[in-house]
Amino acid sequence: MTDSANTPPTLTFEGQRYDLNALPPEVKELVRAMQVADTQLRMHEDTLKVLVVGRQALASQLKGKLEGIAPMG
Repeated sequence: MTDSANTPPTLTFEGQRYDLNALPPEVKELVRAMQVADTQLRMHEDTLKVLVVGRQALASQLKGKLEGIAPMG
């Protein structure tokens, strides 16, 4: 069993592992910015999923309301 308290935080990037604590401050800032970007992407992906479900529900309601109404063509 590995004690994670003794394991330094690592960055894995393009197949390479780095000791996060040993990286220069500007690199750490880039890593934090990428983490924020990843979080935002996940949030927006979830929002898109909700919108898709909502749109499907609206289409279903529209289909029901159009039943019995003669189309033009």
